[in-house]
Amino acid sequence: MTRSRRLLVLALAVLLLGGLAGAMVVRAAARAEQTREGDPTATEGRVTLDRQDGLAFLNGAQGPHRGAVVSVPAQSPQGGRTASDLTCQRFHAAAGTGVCLNSSPGALAQDNKALIVDAQLRTVRSFPMAGTPSRARVSPSGRFAAWTVFVAGESYGAAFFSTRTSIADVRTGTLEPDLEKFAVELDGRPYSAGDVNFWGVTFSKDDDTFYATLGTGNQTYLVKGSISRRSVTTLAKNVECPSLSPDETRVAYKKRVQRGASLWREHVLDLRTLREQPLAEKRSVDDQALWLDDRTLAYALPTEGSVDTTDLWTVPADGTGAPHVLAPAASSPTRLG
Repeated sequence: MTRSRRLLVLALAVLLLGGLAGAMVVRAAARAEQTREGDPTATEGRVTLDRQDGLAFLNGAQGPHRGAVVSVPAQSPQGGRTASDLTCQRFHAAAGTGVCLNSSPGALAQDNKALIVDAQLRTVRSFPMAGTPSRARVSPSGRFAAWTVFVAGESYGAAFFSTRTSIADVRTGTLEPDLEKFAVELDGRPYSAGDVNFWGVTFSKDDDTFYATLGTGNQTYLVKGSISRRSVTTLAKNVECPSLSPDETRVAYKKRVQRGASLWREHVLDLRTLREQPLAEKRSVDDQALWLDDRTLAYALPTEGSVDTTDLWTVPADGTGAPHVLAPAASSPTRLG
């Protein structure tokens, strides 16, 4: 085969592959626009983070608003949704400030960003992220935002994974890019190791104290940290993705109950006594739960029969009762007002 013929064959192959790729993109876009029978409806409208007695979350229903921040009245979480034009992989908000973790394809690698948005969902600050979005939280005052990303591995159940957790001062733009730079005190002694990982920050109301997960030596710990002192201290073992209660007396978290199968069960830890209470939800919850109030937790579980959609569930925080669906095809809940 002559050189010119080889070039012609190569050009035809490139055109064919390009056409196939284009057709796949068009088909995927068409599927994204389609709604599925029985899915909650979402209508474009005005979503604000300062509305009273509302619930915001990411819409998981098929259609043009999939992935968008939506809001519903807290009294009717399964009703029609008002959809914004802000899409995220993870989202959380407090006191009229939101953090939206975004990941989009780039020329050579993913473009990962943490967007800080105001009450009208307008971006006021943007921070680059080192990996795939995993967890997001805003402090009760709205001053600080934290996020965790995977920089290796795809889940907390993987044989090997590495995370990076950052905390940003929303007012000043000051960024703590990696909690691994904080001083660690483990069991009352200074600690340092090459395998230290942090994830799942949750904030206190004092704009300094936070709780998070420390992973090291094949063990996980609940740590209490100080932003101003840049330090953390371990409090308890086998605690992941903590969430501080509104009255700041308890932490909800996932506890690993079967390591080989990566199974977790939701618990609540009393910070005064360090006594733990397993909750009525017995399915494996791989999420950072949210306190809807001092008595109720919300969390995401995979939708039955789906590989890329979750539903929001609730369960009492005292171990009684039973789980109930809060909102289908949804994730990353935030209580507004």
